[in-house]
Amino acid sequence: MDLTIRPAVPDDAPMVCRLLNAVDLIEIGREETDLVSVQADLTHPEAALAENSWLALRDGEPVGYGLLWDDSGAERIDMDQYVLPDHQDVADRLFELMEAQAVRRAGANGAERAVVHLHLHARPTVDTALLLRRGWSAVRRHHVLTRPLDPAADRVPVLPDGLALRACHTEEDRRRAHALLQESFAEHYDHQPRSYERWLGDLGELIDWSLVWLVSLDGRGDAAAAVTSNHREAHGWINNLGVRAEFRGRGIAGLLLRHAFGVYAELGRDTIGLGVDTDNATGALRLYEGHGMGVHYAVDTWEVALPVPAAAP
Repeated sequence: MDLTIRPAVPDDAPMVCRLLNAVDLIEIGREETDLVSVQADLTHPEAALAENSWLALRDGEPVGYGLLWDDSGAERIDMDQYVLPDHQDVADRLFELMEAQAVRRAGANGAERAVVHLHLHARPTVDTALLLRRGWSAVRRHHVLTRPLDPAADRVPVLPDGLALRACHTEEDRRRAHALLQESFAEHYDHQPRSYERWLGDLGELIDWSLVWLVSLDGRGDAAAAVTSNHREAHGWINNLGVRAEFRGRGIAGLLLRHAFGVYAELGRDTIGLGVDTDNATGALRLYEGHGMGVHYAVDTWEVALPVPAAAP
C-alpha cells in the first residue's frame, strides 16, 4: 500500500478529526474529538505546520498524525501522535521524524538536549513496546474526570459574604486571570510558563469570556481563577482552576467547581470534565472526587531525553 507522510494544512482538519475520532473509539469507546479543536490546532498562530506537523496517508486515507510544539523556549518539547493500531510502521516513522525535529527545536533554543513529552491514553493505539525500544519511559499519570449534570440539583451557589465572582469581560481581568493562573500553577509538575499572548493563542478564538471567572476577597484582592470551555461536543470542560497559595484551604476551589456545575447545567450540558495530575500535591484529585467527579480515562506522560549534537567547529 502506498504511504505518504506530509505536513498538515488547515484544510486537513476534517480528515484529521476523523482519524482522531477513530482512535477515540478504540481507546475510550466513543468519539470525543470535535472539529473546532482540530481547526484551532491547525490555525494556531505559532503552529508552523510545515516544520511541526505530519499527516500519514495510506492509499489516500489518514492512518497517522503528529503535532509538535515548543512552549518552553528551552529543552522541553511537547508532541502529540495518533496512529491506527494496524499501522505501527507509521508510528515508528513518525517518531523518527518528530524526534529529529524536537532535537532541532531544542538546539535552536540553545539547549544541549531535547526533553520530549508525549501524552498517551493508558491503553493506546500506539504499541508502547515501540516507545520503550526508542528509549521512552512513562513518567506521570493524569486522569480525565467527568461528572453528570442535573439542572434541578446543580444550581449556581450563593456566594458567602466577603467573596465576589466576576467574568473576565475586560482586558484587565483577562490579564489578571492569566497572571493568577501562572502563579498558582508555578510549582505544579510539568508547568510551562506562558506569555499572555501565547495563553490567548492556546485558548483560541472560540473562548467565551463569560465562562472565565475570577474570585476576589474583600480587602485581599483576586484569589482564584477558572477557565472553562463550552465548544467541545462531548461535554463542557474546565481547562484550569487555580487558587493562590495563601488562599487555599478556604473552600474557594470547591465554590468555583460548583459554580461551573451550575452554569453548565443552565447551559443545557449533561456532563462536565477536566484533567488532573494524580500526584497533584494540592489535593486537587480529592477535591474533584469529593464533588462527584469520576475517572473517564487515564493518560500517561511519556518522556525521552535526546542529545543535541555539538555544532561543527
